[in-house]
Amino acid sequence: MRKMELLKKLCNAHGVSGFEGEVTRMMKEEFKKSCESVEVDSFGNVIARKGRGKKKIMLAAHMDEIGLMVKHINEKGFINFVKIGGIDDRVLMNQRVIIKTKEGDIPGVIGSKPPHLQKEEEKKNVIKHEELFIDIGARDQKDAKKRVRIGDPIIFESNFGQFTKDVFYGKAIDDRLGCYILQRVMEKIPGDIDATIYAVGTVQEEVGLKGARVAAFRLDPDYAFAIDTTIAGDTPQIKETESSLKIGKGPAITITEASGRGVVTHPRLRELMIKTAEKYRIPYQVDVLEGGMTDGAIIYLTREGVPTGVISIACRYIHGPTGVFSMKDVDNAIKLLTKILLELR
Repeated sequence: MRKMELLKKLCNAHGVSGFEGEVTRMMKEEFKKSCESVEVDSFGNVIARKGRGKKKIMLAAHMDEIGLMVKHINEKGFINFVKIGGIDDRVLMNQRVIIKTKEGDIPGVIGSKPPHLQKEEEKKNVIKHEELFIDIGARDQKDAKKRVRIGDPIIFESNFGQFTKDVFYGKAIDDRLGCYILQRVMEKIPGDIDATIYAVGTVQEEVGLKGARVAAFRLDPDYAFAIDTTIAGDTPQIKETESSLKIGKGPAITITEASGRGVVTHPRLRELMIKTAEKYRIPYQVDVLEGGMTDGAIIYLTREGVPTGVISIACRYIHGPTGVFSMKDVDNAIKLLTKILLELR
């Protein structure tokens, strides 16, 4: 139960890119329970270490989430915003949000022109985020500015829950699932493992893989694994040729991202991940992505190059206010990555 509470707290935490402090504190505290050292680098990445072998292995999961930021407060007290990270404008209308201010949380609702007043042509078009606004119930601009400042980050309203025994939903599962997996793997690997394992909670992945670039350059690992989420294809309107991944069928082993523009998994690690899954009878899926990249895409280009693999959890509705995933996939990802670290020679 404590483990599920940790995942819930991670998902509900605030961590828009560049404002990961709340998640950083949680990661530090958890890593201290299982690792030999924990620090936060100058860029904001949390770096935990365990083991003493010569071989250096970097594990990376990003702490940041997509979100919004206050851009302007108009005369009536309504707030205009920009998007932080990749968000489809279609998911924004009428969403409940929380503006994170220095004085505390300010709830709001994303509003737009009501459909009753829209012309027929307007109804056919996606309403762009520039035309949307956030209502915080302010009387006017002066009232709003007493509570909210330009540049305040905004998250979707926190949520986490359970549909069935194994199927859960939550905010920011991209990539708090990866953060949770990192914590559990570092708990499970023995302290005398013949390698030095660095678990890195990276920052600003959603806006350019920035934290992973900095951390990988500093650590200069021999191998690396990124842990992230990927697109489940088991919902209506998604063709199997677009994604054949299903929740509950095992973690996804990535072959290539963004049609090769992202990471192209090193052949040795690709073979190791698949053989390890089969050796220990851990269910897995194979992921070939046309779009989207992980921290692995920048880690494997660092310095002279770092052989890098990616393990992902297939999720529904990622980059939205709420995502859906299977806890079986999370548990199997923990098993698989732990075994891989022990098998890697």
